Amino acid sequence: MESSPQVVHRQDQQDQNEQQDQNDLQDRRNPEGGQDGTPAREMAALWGEYLNRSDVGPDDDFFALGGNSLTGIKIIDRVAQDYGVQLSVRDFYLAQTPARVAELIEQGRAAA
Repeated sequence: MESSPQVVHRQDQQDQNEQQDQNDLQDRRNPEGGQDGTPAREMAALWGEYLNRSDVGPDDDFFALGGNSLTGIKIIDRVAQDYGVQLSVRDFYLAQTPARVAELIEQGRAAA
């Protein structure tokens, strides 16, 4: 049986941490003030943040980049905070690339 991404609803969405996360997300979407914030590129930037790499592309493999289970869990938590979609660990690891994880996020949002 295949699992699907779940939308997470939080009670207090206006606290300072939420605002800072949104500001960080906006910076990743528009690092130069441009409109190059495709979901796959956003996810690549997020992975780069957690993997300490600036060269992560949308089709790069998580494990080939040096990803491990702890980093994966941190990224999954961040996705839930930033995008409101809870990914399963299994789905995250099977997706393997930022582009595919971005697709899972879009699926989770569409199902909400």
